[in-house]
Amino acid sequence: MAVGKAMLIFVFTLATLIPSLLADIGIFDDVWRKRAEEAKKMTLEAYVPDPEEATDAFNVEVNKINLHGTFMKYYKDFNNLFSFCFYLIGGRYSLAKNSSSLYGASGSTNITNLDLDDEDNDDDADFEQFANSTRRNLRQGRRKYAGPCQVTNPIDRCWRCQRNWAKNRKQLAKCALGFGRRTTGGMAGRIYVVTDSSDNNVMKPKPGTLRHAVIQKEPLWIIFSKNMNIKLSKELIMSSHKTIDGRGHHVHISYGAGITIQFIRNVIIHGIRIHHIIATSGGNIRDSVDHYGIRTNSDGDGISIFGSTDVWIDHVSMSRCTDGLIDAIMGSTAITISNCHFTHHNDAILLGASDSYSGDHLMQVTVAFNHFGQGLVQRMPRCRWGFFHVVNNDYTHWRLYAIGGSKHPTIISQGNRFIAPPESHLKQVTKRDYATKGEWSKWTWRSENDLMMNGAFFVQSGKPRTKKPNRKFMIKAKPGAVATRMTRFAGALDCKPGRKC
Repeated sequence: MAVGKAMLIFVFTLATLIPSLLADIGIFDDVWRKRAEEAKKMTLEAYVPDPEEATDAFNVEVNKINLHGTFMKYYKDFNNLFSFCFYLIGGRYSLAKNSSSLYGASGSTNITNLDLDDEDNDDDADFEQFANSTRRNLRQGRRKYAGPCQVTNPIDRCWRCQRNWAKNRKQLAKCALGFGRRTTGGMAGRIYVVTDSSDNNVMKPKPGTLRHAVIQKEPLWIIFSKNMNIKLSKELIMSSHKTIDGRGHHVHISYGAGITIQFIRNVIIHGIRIHHIIATSGGNIRDSVDHYGIRTNSDGDGISIFGSTDVWIDHVSMSRCTDGLIDAIMGSTAITISNCHFTHHNDAILLGASDSYSGDHLMQVTVAFNHFGQGLVQRMPRCRWGFFHVVNNDYTHWRLYAIGGSKHPTIISQGNRFIAPPESHLKQVTKRDYATKGEWSKWTWRSENDLMMNGAFFVQSGKPRTKKPNRKFMIKAKPGAVATRMTRFAGALDCKPGRKC
């Protein structure tokens, strides 16, 4: 019944908003029309009628990580407190004389009142005692970690800290969690090595370039032969079943156009650095080996997801784009954004672009294990219509708000850490737009086990979640007190073949 109702809404919306679907397409020809129709079907197939079951399944995987036992191992192995403090400072933590600056909020948790679920109760007790006396500096920069390889969240546990990662790259395709969990990218295809950083011909891309790789019809796992900066002359229009895997080298997409994922499915973007993306002019751009078409000017998004499904963005560092860092709009769903590091930007993540496009009721996105860092202003994310699971992220900076939305989205915030700015008028985590209190008070925005610091507070709305998950899902999310540790390695990693990554 739920799927049938969703389909009726979706079809009606498409019929009334065809002009919106044109996006940056100058001429909506038969090829694009066919892609749009296929994208509608993919959206309905990817939609989860019971999204809370998916969030509970995600929480199961989170709680398989024994952070406390691993953490206290280092504490017990050190010979003295000085060594322990030195370790903490090097690992994004610092000592504080007291925890008086830690604030609780409705639906959130104070660091002195943790509910820690783990198999090792002794480690839990040690960790809670430790947590009561230490915290990371409120505005401390990210410090480079120089210790042994560590796994701090369930996605990374699936592939990291293995010496043979370069020979077994496609193991990554088995690691997605959340709403994008079905994403496998180019796992079924061959390895394509990008050897040339140029982007001089968008109509006849040169073999060995990134543009040539992403327009191929076959599944491809795309890697890079060396460090490179790719300045895209026009937006990079991808095709389905692709993985862009930057591990092993420093790969920058910068000072040019961004990446477009439009009317396709099954894409992984991993281990690259995207920054200083600018708006570029339109014109004829090849989007597959047998099709090209006229595009309008691009907006300057880092990654633009339009009418696409099964997309996973992981371990990507992003900053300083002309428009958004990541936009997911117009019927996109089944998306996971994880382990990313976002800095120096105004409008960070937009999930749903139009209050008039009710087709985004089907949008379902997981935002997990990310670090929202220096220089961010707002939209972390900003949501419309759909269902959004925001879990175990570390919010250390914002200048307007962290999480916002309009058109009654459902937002479940679990185990995040929010450090408010010093100004008293910027303490609120949340922001609702274009609705009276009588309207937004019915929206489901819930904060569960979040950690509020420096006066941060999350204004909840809607009814508390009373539905009990299946027995196999009866595990709570990790508390916000460990969000910093779970996001320690957010962003593109410095992976070296033959070494643990």
